[in-house]
Amino acid sequence: MLKIGNLKSGDIISINDEGVMREGTVVSVSHEENQALVNNGVQEFWFSPAEMHSIPLDETQLMRLGFTGEDLEGGRKYKKDSFRLVTPKKGDFSTVEMWWREDRRHFSFPLAVHELQNLYLDMTKVHLDKP
Repeated sequence: MLKIGNLKSGDIISINDEGVMREGTVVSVSHEENQALVNNGVQEFWFSPAEMHSIPLDETQLMRLGFTGEDLEGGRKYKKDSFRLVTPKKGDFSTVEMWWREDRRHFSFPLAVHELQNLYLDMTKVHLDKP
């Protein structure tokens, strides 16, 4: 379940579409109705928080978002333009450090794809989409 207040247009989430889990992109959010309009690739439909779920951030998701990876001593660095994200080891996203210019942030809990998109937007003022 996701909180409507944490979603922005363009965020990638998972939806429960009549028992079938699908990936979708948030088109718009209605705080009054407590629903989000999500495009699942077939159609756009309004979903409640109980029907929406986060997608865990992992290397596959980062690659889909246009990041490249580089091994570090005891860790892994992911790059997209001048934005950097570092994990303690390949495949371990329990701790993440990210920076863009002088803005550095550290998280000691796993992030979801939509959270990374919102952090990226906050830091760079550019929305993070699939290329």
